[in-house]
Amino acid sequence: MRSVINRIVTTPPPAGCHATFARLGSTETIELRELSTRAANLAVALRDMGIRPGDRIGILAANCLEWVLLDLAALRCKAVTAGLEPGKFEADAALLARYDLKLLFTDQSSTAAGVRPIREIRDLAVRSTGTLPEVEYGPEEATTLKFTSGSTGVPKGLAASVGSIDSSLRAVQTMFAHGPGDHLFVFLPLSLLQQRYWVYSALCFGHDVTISTYEAAFTTMRQVRPTVVMGVPGFYETVKRHLEAQADPQVAAKELFGDRIRYLWTGSAPAGADMLRFFTSLGLPIYEGYGMNETCIVAKNHPGASRVGSVGRVVPGKEVLFDADGVISVRSEYPVARRYEYGASGPSMGVFGADGTVRTGDIGYLDDDGFLYIRGRADDVIVLANGKKVIVRPIEERMAASPAIEHCVIFCPTQNSLVAVVSPTGEPADEKAIAEHLARTNAELERDERIDRVVIAKPRFSIDNGLLSSQYKPKRRQIREQYRVEIGEKGSTHA
Repeated sequence: MRSVINRIVTTPPPAGCHATFARLGSTETIELRELSTRAANLAVALRDMGIRPGDRIGILAANCLEWVLLDLAALRCKAVTAGLEPGKFEADAALLARYDLKLLFTDQSSTAAGVRPIREIRDLAVRSTGTLPEVEYGPEEATTLKFTSGSTGVPKGLAASVGSIDSSLRAVQTMFAHGPGDHLFVFLPLSLLQQRYWVYSALCFGHDVTISTYEAAFTTMRQVRPTVVMGVPGFYETVKRHLEAQADPQVAAKELFGDRIRYLWTGSAPAGADMLRFFTSLGLPIYEGYGMNETCIVAKNHPGASRVGSVGRVVPGKEVLFDADGVISVRSEYPVARRYEYGASGPSMGVFGADGTVRTGDIGYLDDDGFLYIRGRADDVIVLANGKKVIVRPIEERMAASPAIEHCVIFCPTQNSLVAVVSPTGEPADEKAIAEHLARTNAELERDERIDRVVIAKPRFSIDNGLLSSQYKPKRRQIREQYRVEIGEKGSTHA
């Protein structure tokens, strides 16, 4: 299959397909061919503003049409985008200097030199005319800087290769065959490169796509009636609780998602088996996968090859390797990168091997049929004073299966007992239900795996209070710091 990136910078997209952009209170739709034309015009405008191949353009804004136009225009003139997550970065001179940005487009207010309001993009994309030389990418060339949604310190950034993007999109297309009649729904931040993949897919394979903000997601789904929804497990867990509270969950699901769902996509964090079975039972098959910024997609369940509890079979172009402790490394035909550009030094650089192999830090195994299972993080294996090794992720998942618990993170302050910090599904927390579920969970566990105490988070974990990542993953280190006293760590005090 021809390079997806080279195809979308040289060939008009299929006719009759559309992109929709939704925010609270507004929705607009544009034909993909018009989107492509405007992006090409914008590429000319960027050239006239001094942007040359290899220059970096920062984008710090909520999901919008202008975001996508900038990304596609940068591809057309071989500039490198830096997708910057709102809330994690400030639009100031220091940001431009840190990442060597020629320009920064943002929806924040800023007077710093080189910072431009993203609202300018719409006019530039319509007014500018002219031509640019044709471009062609090699597999090792980078199109974007992508940053981890890491929980501490400066986000680690790496330059993602065209080969890795093409390889991932080819693998997904082989599994799911997106095309005419499909309508993919995206609401996670476009600063996450994998969310932009679905725009590239639409331009290459000819299907509709909707880009929404999270706040507008539920309203917009009802309007556009997608065939595929992209979401993290936390999103689907929230939807599951809502549907379970309805008189007829199947009818309510159709009202929420529309009546055209072909499948639901999830990944980026562990998905609970109960949640996966729930949606499948409603006629909404949901497929979990596995990957990371440093590897892109590694494994994915899909129609005809799906097993609850696994993250699917390893995709073509990827190979998983295991060390003596079961820690996974990933070897790619087209590595995403071979090093970090920013935010990593010393031992942390060791995630990349000399040949581009990535040590993931996840513990797992392959079954006899080639399905990959993830048991937890190597860093989250607790070694008790008696030498017993406890992998906490399965225990956390059992606790989070309670309707009263949204997230659970386990710590071991004394090397003798486990303490769980749980984020309730509502406030005030249903403490009785949490206690009853703890008793049932402990009854099913071996003695050394049992939870001694539960700390109920007040307030609940959220992105706003810094205890969840943008992909709704609990930030273990921040949670530990926030609840150090309650957990019972020696010498602990609140900051």
